[in-house]
Amino acid sequence: MTTQKRDYYDVLGVPRGATEEDIRKAFRKMALEYHPDRNKSDDATEKFKEINEAYQVLSDAKKRAAYDQFGHAGVSGNGGRGFEGFDNFGGFGDIFDAFFGGGPTTARANAPRRGSDRETVVDLSFDEAVFGVDREIEVRRVEVCRECRGGRSAPGSTPITCVNCNGAGRIRRSQQGIFGHFSQVTTCGSCRGEGKVISDPCPNCRGSGREERRRKLEVSVPAGVDSGTQIRLSGEADHGSNGGRPGDLYVSLRVSPHEFFERDGNDILYTMRVNVAQAALGADLKAPTLEDDDGLQVSIPAGMQSGEVLRYKGKGVPHLRRNRRGDQLVQVIVETPRSLDDDQVRLFQELALSFGVDAPERDKGWLRKIKDSLAGS
Repeated sequence: MTTQKRDYYDVLGVPRGATEEDIRKAFRKMALEYHPDRNKSDDATEKFKEINEAYQVLSDAKKRAAYDQFGHAGVSGNGGRGFEGFDNFGGFGDIFDAFFGGGPTTARANAPRRGSDRETVVDLSFDEAVFGVDREIEVRRVEVCRECRGGRSAPGSTPITCVNCNGAGRIRRSQQGIFGHFSQVTTCGSCRGEGKVISDPCPNCRGSGREERRRKLEVSVPAGVDSGTQIRLSGEADHGSNGGRPGDLYVSLRVSPHEFFERDGNDILYTMRVNVAQAALGADLKAPTLEDDDGLQVSIPAGMQSGEVLRYKGKGVPHLRRNRRGDQLVQVIVETPRSLDDDQVRLFQELALSFGVDAPERDKGWLRKIKDSLAGS
């Protein structure tokens, strides 16, 4: 004679409209009451299994929906696990393995897991990127909970052995298929493969065993970095679980533009503006540099054309991981004056006539004297 199963909502003592939090609290309360390690009555084990079965279905949104629509038939009646012989297979290869005794392998929930990587952005000035700098940064990362030290249980309490898998974390089920008898090993749904059930979760981390905290770290930025450069700080991101190693922190650099320098790879470009007389006759001028207070002596050769570039070796940005530097480039831009006084106009008119160019006659009487003078010579 088959015993009819009780309604899962009745088992946990919650209404059908109960929230996930209501279901979790009800399970925790009843698990503490009926766990065989605490309750020595004859029916404690069976009641605890019934509680586990109900919680396994009602805590899973998909299974709960199936149960609400079809009752126990919707979750196949096998401990709330649905059509477990087939719904966990990823394809024909998995089915073939299962029929012949293999079945999909499942990683233990308590196996070491590496922590997640994180990324943060650090802003640098142009000079800091060129010469390097040590910066203190503040990051958020996941660490082991300070209260439970990763144990996940509230201080003073301990996890209880899962009665569904007897602490193994896995359950072996045998089924009859069209090719014969086969076995499948699956992760225990009650403890999620851990072999233990947290009956009284740590209030600080809510039973996760980990918490997010702020940390200050020192970053050594080498000379010669640029926007987009990443620095990897090994092991400085989220802590791993179950003894797994921490993730890595990636520091992405963002460099602010300079007031008058531009960067082209490892070269630095400075634009120097000169007038037409300096470009035609040549001039010795000063250009700023990143490190010399006295500036850079720039010799403009006579006849310098607008847009031409002068190069000064070793005055640029250091190469990363190389013992050399780029160059400083000085691009000369010849500026045409936008306004002239009368004397400057006469000088340019005289210069234009000397080149054989018919200059505009702003002062016709004076211009005729220049032309006559030039013709008489």
